[in-house]
Amino acid sequence: MAIGDVSEVTVGDCTDLSYVDTGMYGVAEYGAVYVLDAERPALIDTGIGTNYEHVLDAVDAAGLAPADIEVIAVTHVHLDHAGGAGFLVDECPNAEVYVHGIGAPHLIDPERLWEGTKRAVGDQIRAYTEPEPVPKSRITEIEDGDGIDLGDHALDVHHAPGHAPHQVVFHDPANDATFVADAAGIYSPTADEIFPTSPPPNFDPDQCQADVEMLRSLNPEVLCYPHFGPAETGEKLDRYAEVLSSWVAAVADERAERGDDEGVIDHFVAEADAERELWGAEKADAEVAMNVRGVLTALDREE
Repeated sequence: MAIGDVSEVTVGDCTDLSYVDTGMYGVAEYGAVYVLDAERPALIDTGIGTNYEHVLDAVDAAGLAPADIEVIAVTHVHLDHAGGAGFLVDECPNAEVYVHGIGAPHLIDPERLWEGTKRAVGDQIRAYTEPEPVPKSRITEIEDGDGIDLGDHALDVHHAPGHAPHQVVFHDPANDATFVADAAGIYSPTADEIFPTSPPPNFDPDQCQADVEMLRSLNPEVLCYPHFGPAETGEKLDRYAEVLSSWVAAVADERAERGDDEGVIDHFVAEADAERELWGAEKADAEVAMNVRGVLTALDREE
């Protein structure tokens, strides 16, 4: 799938669902936004905002106009998921933005979110654009147990705070599909591999495992990854639980051996061959370094 391509979701028994490759970080098959052509049409996540026009192209490809979109459902407010919200509410005049209450203030006034993102992603910030605020009147706060009624579909809300305290996942019972946010890792359809995501400052390894268990309890047929694309669930949740456990243990062991956090980061960046092959050196190296820093921060918190 190439940057800007729009595809229908044909995995499982999904209907009315498509997704676009937003070209996040200038990389194909890394960032996806979903369009659910329900009675109340919805977008799930928004991308980083830099290429939000690709999202509007996906709306058009679904046979919809921007004014038809009634729901923008944000899994969490990290800017690779919510950075386009302010731009899209301007283009979609009838859309409400649904976001966890912890994250809502950061969409209304994104200054702290922008500064925090610059600290977390480092040089990757070159790929971002500064987010536009979302008017408070356009935001609906959600929490665990809520549901977003789309008419012939629904998005059931499940809190998944291991990756970030404002993260939720959405389950669509009509499609038996779950929009997993970052709770199920990063999936490469090309390699059929799952990679960890553990960014600072809020990554919580134990809670992430609890979030995987929550996803297992939903037992969806399809996982809709924002990174990247829809896939049959199969054994992917079990695989991610193992990947996550092994990743945290490896970083902890390397720190114990080296006693030098910069050396730990350099070690794992040097080993990121699989990620470089998929996403290129610039993105892969930055991704791995960020994820190592997240684990190190979590280890500091435990101590």
